[in-house]
Formats: sequence, C-alpha cells, structure tokens
Amino acid sequence: METLKEGVVMESILTSIKKLLGVTKDDTHFDSDIIIHINSVFTILKRLGVGPVNGFRIEDESAVWTDFIPEEHTDFESVKTYVYQKVKLIFDPPQSSAHMEALKESIREFEWSLQTAAELIEEEVT
Repeated sequence: METLKEGVVMESILTSIKKLLGVTKDDTHFDSDIIIHINSVFTILKRLGVGPVNGFRIEDESAVWTDFIPEEHTDFESVKTYVYQKVKLIFDPPQSSAHMEALKESIREFEWSLQTAAELIEEEVT
C-alpha cells in the first residue's frame, strides 16, 4: 500500500520488503511471516541505536518507512536494504554458501554503518 502525505507517495514497509523478496503485493499468504521477521529486524535496529527510542513495529501494510525514520534523516536510507537483507536471510536464505557469506558480510557492513550514523547523530544532539 502506498499512501499519500502532502502530495508525496509514502512507501509501505511491508509492500517494499515483499517486492524485494519477489512476493507480489497481492499475495498475502506470507504476510504474517514477513511481518514477524521485519519486526525482529526493527528490534535489532533499536539495539543499534537506529529508529524510535521506544522501538517500532508494523502490523500490516499501512506502516511506511517515514514512520520509522523521518525523511530528514537521509543517512538512514540504507535501513531499507538492511531490513530486506536480514528478512531475506531468515525468510528465504540463499542456497549457495558463497552467496550466504556475501549476504552476511553486507549485513555486517550495514550494521556498522547504521550504528556509526546513529552514534554521530546522538553526539550532535548531546
């Protein structure tokens, strides 16, 4: 679901992750599984210092990315790819060990980058 806010199309978290996983928007068979995995990743992001202080979760396709990270925080655009990669690793892991290791390495790099960006913002605020 894409919603309109002040004339700007807001991208649904669930729909965008489903698209990256190769699941069509209309196929709701795996929605509950994917939502559980997305929420698990949001828990990890909270521990990394990324996202709302009180945590974040989705329940359906109505939650959009700017609900999690405000538009002005452009340093966190990689959150979308990170969430996709973590969900992919749980929901549909690669069969090839080389692909698996490449995905895990990419995830580690995103974690470092996101945590560093969160720490820099925290230092600016304090």
